[in-house]
Amino acid sequence: MELYITGLPSAYEVEHVARLFFPAAHLAPQSPETGDRLLAKEEEGNAAVSLTWQGTTLEGTAPAGESPSFALSSLVYDLARQATGIRPSWGKMTGVRPVRLIHDNRRRGMGEEAIRSLFCDHYDCTAEKFQLARSIADLQGPIIARSGPRDYSLYVGIPFCPSRCSYCSFVSRTTGKDGKLTGPYVDKLCLELEAFRDQAHKNGLNLRTIYMGGGTPTSITAPQLRQLMGKIRELFDLSQVEEYTVEAGRPDCTDREKLEVLKEYGATRISINPQTFSDQVLENIGRKHTARDILDCFAAARQAGHTNINMDLIAGLPGDTVEGFAWSLETAIALDPENITVHTLTLKRASNLVIEKQAAADAGVAAMLERCSLLADAGYRPYYLYRQKGTLQNLENTGWSKPGYEGLYNIYIMEEVHSILSAGAGGSTKLVDQASGRIQRIFNYKYPQEYLEGFQEILRRKEGVSDFYGKNLD
Repeated sequence: MELYITGLPSAYEVEHVARLFFPAAHLAPQSPETGDRLLAKEEEGNAAVSLTWQGTTLEGTAPAGESPSFALSSLVYDLARQATGIRPSWGKMTGVRPVRLIHDNRRRGMGEEAIRSLFCDHYDCTAEKFQLARSIADLQGPIIARSGPRDYSLYVGIPFCPSRCSYCSFVSRTTGKDGKLTGPYVDKLCLELEAFRDQAHKNGLNLRTIYMGGGTPTSITAPQLRQLMGKIRELFDLSQVEEYTVEAGRPDCTDREKLEVLKEYGATRISINPQTFSDQVLENIGRKHTARDILDCFAAARQAGHTNINMDLIAGLPGDTVEGFAWSLETAIALDPENITVHTLTLKRASNLVIEKQAAADAGVAAMLERCSLLADAGYRPYYLYRQKGTLQNLENTGWSKPGYEGLYNIYIMEEVHSILSAGAGGSTKLVDQASGRIQRIFNYKYPQEYLEGFQEILRRKEGVSDFYGKNLD
């Protein structure tokens, strides 16, 4: 399917909607005259679309109105749905934060029926997905209400892993190849955290949560982990922190010693991420461990005293089946972790699955997510949700938790409740002014070597925190 879109400053939204139905569609440099094609244009206040697919052509026009991009996207959606018989479960919604749409409209005074109509009528979202989003918004409401204008969360990035999973697009380097960088990297990261502490103190900011992610934080050595977490404990008053999460995601680098370091230095929540409990699927995605290793790692974490554990699973991995995914869910539930997060496989351009063109068909992924009813039956509740570009069937990632164990950082970052100060390679600090809704970002260099070489510039950029709060809150 070739796409030719004209008349808009950006074709992104129209292109994204077209790919809900035709995932392999690509932009054409000029208007194609043969084959499967979609021609969309906005001109003189009118939207017009011509869709040719499997030898049949459908055409439509509509007033462009106040939002030409949405008018054209909506017309593309209607014709593509008619042509293919496909109804995406999130309808025309292209944003990553559908739950925030509910929060924002409630703050503006929109009634519940009007919000339902916005989702189900305006965007053609299914009733099931709207109810999922609304139940999450209801649960999040009291948590979000606790966050003040000078609250913030701290993200600490460790961009190293034992090996690279085939679906991964994160900024991450393998310890086998770039392990020599981990020592200098941790040294600089400690200095960056000092700079963030100084900025937070200068602007009267209150630290609410800490999240150490990656990569895989436990891929660094136990002494390096002790150095880093010791510095965090020295710089920040952990007694005032609501939640301190560390991703201990992979059993091939998370041993008993590191689990004890995490507990000793203040982590209150960890994440052990099997992705699947199938040895074959683990091999398919490039993992160098077995399902048995995951079970042993979980048991070791409990023995080390960890009482709040999350486990990630991914629906749609190569070689997995609906029955296999359900078995992974059942296995995770049997372990009785406090959180289980279910991701839908997302195909990013930087992942090996896309680069090597080995992505499996997404047939069955919706049925896999339907098996999440097993989580509800076991007493878990959905507490946060987000979507990504490139996710199979445009579906969602959902965090489930036992009551009282909601991952607060996940809520704060996804609903953009308060500022997130992000340290480390690839870090993206997001400064939030609740009153105006203004958001400003400060970026770090992307890769570990760049981070080390450009560290003085990274420190200089920290002054942007004071500039933001000086202009917007003081």
